[in-house]
Amino acid sequence: MSRQAGGRVAGGAGIGSRGPGETKIELDRRRIRIRMAKLRRDIKEMRTARITRRDSRRRNAVPSVAIAGYTNAGKSSLLNRLTGAGVLVEDALFATLDPTVRRAVTPDGREFTLADTVGFVRHLPHQLVEAFRSTLEEVADSDVIVHVVDGSHPDPEGQLAAVREVLAEVGAHEVRELVVVNKCDAADPDVVARLLRREKGSVAVSARTGEGIDALVEVLAGALPRPDVEVDVLVPYRRGDLVHRVHSEGEVLAERHEGDGTRLHARVNPGLAAELTGAATGR
Repeated sequence: MSRQAGGRVAGGAGIGSRGPGETKIELDRRRIRIRMAKLRRDIKEMRTARITRRDSRRRNAVPSVAIAGYTNAGKSSLLNRLTGAGVLVEDALFATLDPTVRRAVTPDGREFTLADTVGFVRHLPHQLVEAFRSTLEEVADSDVIVHVVDGSHPDPEGQLAAVREVLAEVGAHEVRELVVVNKCDAADPDVVARLLRREKGSVAVSARTGEGIDALVEVLAGALPRPDVEVDVLVPYRRGDLVHRVHSEGEVLAERHEGDGTRLHARVNPGLAAELTGAATGR
């Protein structure tokens, strides 16, 4: 009560007078406002950095994959299994608050990025959608969404619907979706079979044991966008950097070492195709 009013009754002030704690409350409020303003500035700066990194990945034509799903569905465990990223794995609401982005490689050698995101919940309040905008941006800007659902949960279909509702809110509903039924080692086989029938192209895995991971990698590789410009060029040996980029960003169909350079027949993105053509013609 002394923080509200009447704290100086014994000192001569009447009941209801301004007590010493009123100043303390005002001071706390001001500190909270200052802290909130600083956090907003930090978030704004982080967003600029994220945009810069995403723009860089787009320039290099590195496909991006976002791992999304209901909270505790096993997204971070799956990221660890796929990349060895060492991400925090905890059975807690919103254990992942900031996107963890790691590089991975398809079986045929193409690089792509994998981003872990915040766990979704039913009827996520709009203010929380705004607060988690940093992680949700990775979902909306990705090429493929790996939608992880807990196959051992009592209502996996409800989880799928709740996540898709949030994806629609952040403008990610048109991104290609690959449903992954996780925890198949602990789930009812009939439930897993039902989910696989309902969700076309879905895969059942266990991030804990590694079951189904190889099949997931194969399906994911097929879902990633492929370079669409076919080139047949002779790249001078001094431009080994371009040959490396073709291997990491494109799809090599044939490669042969000749006297003047490396003969490459490959599919690449338009930007890299222009650089290869320029190097081959000496421009």
